Amino acid sequence: MSITTLVEPLVEQGYVFVIGRDMRDHLLARGSLADWTAFAASWNDLHLDRYMADGGRYRRRRHALYLASADGTIRRKPHGPHWQSHDYNPLNGGIERWFEPVTEAIGDSHSLSTILEWCRDMFAALAPSTVAWDIELHQFRIEARANEAATPTPEGLHRDGVDFVLVLLIQRVNIASGTTTIHALDGAELGSFTLTNPFDAALVDDQRVFHGVTPVESVDASAPAYRDVLVVTFRKRER
Repeated sequence: MSITTLVEPLVEQGYVFVIGRDMRDHLLARGSLADWTAFAASWNDLHLDRYMADGGRYRRRRHALYLASADGTIRRKPHGPHWQSHDYNPLNGGIERWFEPVTEAIGDSHSLSTILEWCRDMFAALAPSTVAWDIELHQFRIEARANEAATPTPEGLHRDGVDFVLVLLIQRVNIASGTTTIHALDGAELGSFTLTNPFDAALVDDQRVFHGVTPVESVDASAPAYRDVLVVTFRKRER
């Protein structure tokens, strides 16, 4: 499946929602997903995000840094902090946030390599003059409990301070809601959708639109409830 089918709507709208079966086909056209089961299971080994300024204990995550070089190769960089200014993240921004790194096994997995290479090709089609990209990778689990609001984007409607974003659903377990909304820079709502099935994805032009996700809640309060996503951001590397 060609990425050209996604370029036009992303250019026109600033975002595009891709249903899971189509996104999976896009990825398989680029590489292997043979170890997807182990890749998805790694969300069971995330660490508590202790930087939540709202006091929440509902978010678990791991983080990694990559570089896509001018020759197209993608390599992992030494582990480092995630940093956003208060302009982009008024809740948790303005400090270096050090999260547990993505494990070596997941960093070296076929599934992650395929996702990163597909993103490189997709975003290069949108910005062909870009020489290299700085990439950040975030594994997120949002846990819903009966006595605590669980918000995938606690900073509210926001931009990430990058150029392009992929949000890929890994799985939802016993979860309701979690609707993604997309807004123009003037605040006008452009669209909404819910990542429901594995591989459902959102592609976002972070320079042109805001995005946010409504709180999630458990369907059965007596059972575990969580929303697992992979977020990959691409930022044009300065010369």
